[in-house]
Amino acid sequence: MIKLHKLNGSEVVVNAELIESLEPGQETVVSLATGNRFIVRESADEVTQKVLEYRRQVNVSGKVVNPISGYKRE
Repeated sequence: MIKLHKLNGSEVVVNAELIESLEPGQETVVSLATGNRFIVRESADEVTQKVLEYRRQVNVSGKVVNPISGYKRE
């Protein structure tokens, strides 16, 4: 999970494994595999760095993460 900030300053914690795409601009739009979208203050580069750091931490433990096991897209 990574911590990001919405435009109103509130914090949102996002499952980094579910991020499908980032749309850079003045605000970054984060699109998830679940269909949810968030507009955040962090740049696309900052979000990417947070995801990479998260994945480094997960890979150190040797665990395999399947973020959508049991999830069915409608």
